[in-house]
Amino acid sequence: MATRVTVADGEKTVADAGRARGTTVVVRDLFGDRPARRESLAAPAREFGRISELVTAYALARPGVAFSLTHDGRETVSTPGTGTRDALVALYGREAGGASTDLTHRAAVDLADRDADLAVEGRLCYPSTTRSTRDHVHVAVNGRPVRDDDLRKAVARGYGSLLPGGREPVAALRIELPAWAVDPNVHPAKRRVAIRGGDAVCEAVEAGVREALTTADLRRSGEVAMDLESSLAPVEGADSAFADVEVLGVFRDLYVVCEAGDDLVVVDQHAAHERVNFERLRAALADEAVPSAEVDPAETVTLDPPTAAAVEAYREELAELGFAVDPFGGTTYRVTRVPAPLGRVADADSLRTVATELREASGRGGADALRDDLLADLACHPSLKAGDALDRETAARLVERLGECERPYACPHGRPTVLSLPASTLADGFERHGSG
Repeated sequence: MATRVTVADGEKTVADAGRARGTTVVVRDLFGDRPARRESLAAPAREFGRISELVTAYALARPGVAFSLTHDGRETVSTPGTGTRDALVALYGREAGGASTDLTHRAAVDLADRDADLAVEGRLCYPSTTRSTRDHVHVAVNGRPVRDDDLRKAVARGYGSLLPGGREPVAALRIELPAWAVDPNVHPAKRRVAIRGGDAVCEAVEAGVREALTTADLRRSGEVAMDLESSLAPVEGADSAFADVEVLGVFRDLYVVCEAGDDLVVVDQHAAHERVNFERLRAALADEAVPSAEVDPAETVTLDPPTAAAVEAYREELAELGFAVDPFGGTTYRVTRVPAPLGRVADADSLRTVATELREASGRGGADALRDDLLADLACHPSLKAGDALDRETAARLVERLGECERPYACPHGRPTVLSLPASTLADGFERHGSG
């Protein structure tokens, strides 16, 4: 026996019904009798993205409950209700959810001069799975999903140096505290809570994350493949600001050491190559879409529900950036074409990063507002990394090509590409104040 509750036009009816175990919520014609409120809604794709975020948060806060979400006749979320690992696999894909470790931590904490027992449990994805923002650190307090920046930062601190620069973890944590330590009424939509002695709770969470990762097997392998020929080809008709620079050598497979008149010049090879690639990509996109390459055979990528909603909402933008994707059931997409703008074909998984960036841009001026940021990300991945060996000839081509850039002195993320050390500084350091 079940109960059906129907609310329509302000009228509520309650009746007996039969169904399997569980709860179904169906929403149709939202705000049908309130046209002003209906007009204030965002586009359907954006509103569905918000719903997906909410369902994802609850599915990870209550992993013992099976959740499913259907939109336009297609099931976009389905979790089995058999634990956190299975929920992560369902929401983030087998590669991300499977490469994860359990977190179980108990601690006695002092919450504003009052002793309390704290319990933290959940699942931490390995550092090989990261995202560009901290939105994928899911935290629940006493069974309620919350957006708490301090707790999310504590989780990231627990990962420490395991995370690549500028990347954030994927994790699902549930924190249990005494009821007196939590005020759930500080936000009208209950999205945030106030925790008494919050600093002590954050320290305990950070310690629990660090402890869990210390005992996990985090080994991973990979190789770097680079094609420098196309990106370092001279620009026809362009003069290089560094044409008179003489390359002396490469230090620690990271810095190109040069002589320029009376200065010793040091070039960061990754930042320099990133600037070159970025300006090449931006020029290629000035009048047309990003060149793309066919993925044969096509690859499937499983996305978390909010990112899957972004793929649906920003299909045109993704096409302009070189992606061709088709639904493949649930939140899995079949990727048939990927960007190939820099002499190196992007991997299918880059769809996740770009779709996430587009989703986050919608609240800050739309997709166009982050166009250069997206191009910078695409330029970063195929660029030289620390430890990639360069011979002297290739290093010289890199420096000359950097000098042909419109803005050669900073990478697209704002980091410097070139440092200059005047000869006078060396003379002062060696106390060579005279001519001898």
